[in-house]
Amino acid sequence: MRFRFADEKLERLYFELHHAAGYGPNVVRAFRKVVGLIKDAVDERDLYEMKSLHYEKLKGNRNHQRSLRLDQQFRLIVVLEGHGNKTVAVIGIEDYH
Repeated sequence: MRFRFADEKLERLYFELHHAAGYGPNVVRAFRKVVGLIKDAVDERDLYEMKSLHYEKLKGNRNHQRSLRLDQQFRLIVVLEGHGNKTVAVIGIEDYH
């Protein structure tokens, strides 16, 4: 799938090996792994099939967003853009505790 980053901080976190953006090394490693899985996915169904990601649609006023598990505490928040061959916009890392 195609993907893009919603802000420069996330883009730097992915591309710059020594940039941690204030996150711990486990979160940074998981972030890079999950973005790589998004990149390698053919479509959204591939993300649903990877049960460990807990890929799910959010509810309420965030029903246009989805989350993927980075670890027990942090989730990667994304938005699907376009129709057919969608682009995944990576919009943030959130603490779910």
